[in-house]
Amino acid sequence: MMNFITTTFARFLYGLPFVVFGVLHFTKADQMQGIVPSFFPFRVFWVYLTGVALIAAGVSIITRIQARLASLLLAFMLLIFIVLIHIPGLMGSLAQLLKDAGLLAGALLIAGRVERH
Repeated sequence: MMNFITTTFARFLYGLPFVVFGVLHFTKADQMQGIVPSFFPFRVFWVYLTGVALIAAGVSIITRIQARLASLLLAFMLLIFIVLIHIPGLMGSLAQLLKDAGLLAGALLIAGRVERH
């Protein structure tokens, strides 16, 4: 029983911020497009697409519907953020790189632990 409560609580605490981050991609798209690498065309589109992906991943992790797949895709997206955004600007965003690395590790842990549905 205790394991169910702790894992449910952990999934909720892990998934909810991604839903919030996704919503912020829609409400702050103009500001966030500056983070998208300049060689990407249609930068606002990528902000919106990322927002959809973050919301979908968060909801999936919370509800356990395709949570393994969502966690793996989320980990891959976070790896892309690290490689394309954080590493090129390493001096200014070391804290962001470490945050995304930790979130990536959490997504991989969830992917490895969640039951397949």
